[in-house]
Amino acid sequence: MELSTLLFDVRDGIAVITFNRPDKLNALNRQVIDDLGKAVDHVRQTPEIKAAILTGAGPKAFVAGADISEFQNLHGLAARRLSAKGTGIFRSIEKSTKPYVAAVNGFALGGGCELAMACHFRLASENAKFGQPEVKLGIPPGYGGTVRLVRLVGKGRAIELLTTGAMIDAQEAYRIGLVNRVYPADQLLPEAEKIVRTIVANAPLAVGACLEMANIQEGLQIDDALAVESSFFGVLFETEDAVEGAKAFLEKRPPKFVGK
Repeated sequence: MELSTLLFDVRDGIAVITFNRPDKLNALNRQVIDDLGKAVDHVRQTPEIKAAILTGAGPKAFVAGADISEFQNLHGLAARRLSAKGTGIFRSIEKSTKPYVAAVNGFALGGGCELAMACHFRLASENAKFGQPEVKLGIPPGYGGTVRLVRLVGKGRAIELLTTGAMIDAQEAYRIGLVNRVYPADQLLPEAEKIVRTIVANAPLAVGACLEMANIQEGLQIDDALAVESSFFGVLFETEDAVEGAKAFLEKRPPKFVGK
C-alpha cells in the first residue's frame, strides 16, 4: 500500500493513521482523500487490524480543513463529485465494525472536523480547536458536517456553529459533547492507544455489533431498534466468543476471544 500523504503504522493490532502534511496543517486535498480511502480499505480487509486511530502530524493540526487552493477551478458537478467521494470514505469509517477513534491534536476545521465526527468517538488535546467555517467561504460543509454535528451536539448548538463559522476550543467541545475526553498534548496518543487497547481486548464480534447497532438505530423507531438489538443478541449467543466469555467469567480468568 503506497501512501504519499499518510503514515500508517500498526501496533498490537491497532492501526495508527497519521495525516502527514504538517507544512499545510494536514489539509485535505485530492491525494489525501485517495490515500485515506486506501487506508480505510486496508483496515477493513486486514483481519489482524482490530481498530484504528486517526491523528495529525506536527503540533498544530489534526486536519485543518480542505486545501482551498483546489477550490479555485472547482464548479458545480465536479464539486458534487468531490463531496460525494469524501462523504463515501467518511461513511465507510462511520459504518466500520472496527472502531475508529479520532485523536485530535490541534486544528480540526471544516473537513477535519467532519472527519473527526465520522469516527466512532473523539479524544482531544488541550490545544485542539474545532469548527465548520465553510460559510465564510460562501459554501456549506460538504463532508457531512450539517448532518453529524446536529446529531452529536443538538440542533441549536449545531446551527449556531454552522452559521457563525465560529471556532471552539477543546473544553467547549467537551462541554457540548463533541469530544469524549481532553488530555494534555503529550498524553493524547498514549491515552488514545490505552482506550483502544481496552476495546480490542473485548470480543470483536460483540464490539462490531455495538457499532453497527449504534448506526442502525438512528433511522428506526424505538420498538424496531429494540427488535433488531434482540436479533443481534441472539445471533451473538451462537458464537464461540460468547461461550468463552461466560466460561472465563465463571472460571475467574481473562477471556481468550477469537472473533468467531
